[in-house]
Amino acid sequence: MSKGKAYLVGAGPGDPGLLTLRGREVLEKAEVVIYDYLANEEFLKYAPPDAEKIYVGKKGGDHTLSQDGINALLVAKARDRVVVRLKGGDPFVFGRGGEEAQVLVEAGIPFEVVPGVTAAVSVPAYAGIPLSHRDHTASMAFVTGHEREDKGDSKIAWDKLATGVGTLVFFMGVKNLPEICRSLIAHGRPARTPVAVIRWGTTPDQQTVTGTLENIVERVREAQLKPPAITVVGDVVNLRGELNWFENRPLFGRRIVVTRAREQASDFKGMLTELGAHCIEFPTIAIEPPPSWRELDEAIRRLASYDWAIFTSVNGVRFFMERLRALGLDVRELKGVRLAAIGPKTAEALEKTGLRVDLVPSEYRAESILDSLGDADLRERRFLIPRAMVARDILPETLRAKGALVEVVPAYRTVIPRERGPEIAERFRKAEIHCLTFTSSSTVSNFFSLFDRGEILPLLEGVAIACIGPVTAQTAVKHGLKVHIMPAEYTIPGLANAICSHFEAKRPEKPVPGEDPVD
Repeated sequence: MSKGKAYLVGAGPGDPGLLTLRGREVLEKAEVVIYDYLANEEFLKYAPPDAEKIYVGKKGGDHTLSQDGINALLVAKARDRVVVRLKGGDPFVFGRGGEEAQVLVEAGIPFEVVPGVTAAVSVPAYAGIPLSHRDHTASMAFVTGHEREDKGDSKIAWDKLATGVGTLVFFMGVKNLPEICRSLIAHGRPARTPVAVIRWGTTPDQQTVTGTLENIVERVREAQLKPPAITVVGDVVNLRGELNWFENRPLFGRRIVVTRAREQASDFKGMLTELGAHCIEFPTIAIEPPPSWRELDEAIRRLASYDWAIFTSVNGVRFFMERLRALGLDVRELKGVRLAAIGPKTAEALEKTGLRVDLVPSEYRAESILDSLGDADLRERRFLIPRAMVARDILPETLRAKGALVEVVPAYRTVIPRERGPEIAERFRKAEIHCLTFTSSSTVSNFFSLFDRGEILPLLEGVAIACIGPVTAQTAVKHGLKVHIMPAEYTIPGLANAICSHFEAKRPEKPVPGEDPVD
């Protein structure tokens, strides 16, 4: 009896939000993940860090491993470990999941199938094309656009398919699109039947070309559209002009680099993605504990002696609370200490621990905390500021100038991650990036420490530079950048909205080639 088990998991068509709850659940306990070209690599973050992750290609015409090789690998790994075979779409809809399941049965290895959201329905939906509609059709069929090359006879009954089904969905049919169109027309489908070919459906790189059976081949060639793609044939394609929601989002097609620390990037990335952007994470800051906890721990043990504790970031709150718990203490130690937060997100982090924040300035920067304290007599008042090891000194210095007793203790430090620098530089060189974002001065300084300034600045011409506030913008200008986007409210939501407004003003009014209505 095998000690292992295999899960054949459908990862959906590409949008990470379309992975099923069950799919995520089994990924979280995987010891080995074997994944395809069409399975979004973002799903790998759900697997345990120590899980073995094996890429097996499955890209049209260019397989890293043959299907027989994948079958052998699956059996070998699943004999004594928990294996997730992560496949694009649904494993049993043109995904060879049935073949892999048969191999597991032959080897005596237990398995489960976790169905996925198939590209057949999701990709057209993201292109604004419902496969069924009472005014257009009551039938649909899913067809492979790429039959087995080792079998001479076609399994497609073109004579019945051409006129017997309202909506046809072809998988992986770009290479054979001319033959598909010829066969449908030859067997009675009108040449003026609407057709849509959708590449990388449900992802920010989605590209849709529409036409008819008689001209779609030429339009796809003009658009230089390559696999992977789904082809939809039928009158429902005409509904795209009315129902195209995904590609009409304000930031659709815009590639935006997010330089925020990986631990903090998710909210910002999520906001931009919701607006349609293709976000490229390039953290120029990594958040780590300080070399020693001694100063912070000593300050925590003397919390009752402070009048104020000022938090200047969510990270400061997180590490402070972690050390509080590590010392066997809790938020009750802050009783009698007034709390200030530099902005609403920092205040929210404090409030989630059950604390009430006494001061949040109207502008979210250090100078505004000083303004909010007004003319209060600060002489002999004791302030604790747990923050990054390296940060601006204007806040503690100004408080000291007013007679306050200020103790600044390192709660964390920022370091520069150097991976992916050449890759990002190449994307700038190819003019693939539309916007570069900075959420702090350190993200700007660290960004330029990763590149030769003389080489990177020319590559940034034509790229919109977005900064969260004036301090960050000043740093960007000092490094030779022109700042195009800065929100009125210096917050992550404010920055996301400002980026959206900037690009909405630049949206072309003329139709995209290949997108004119089909009669």
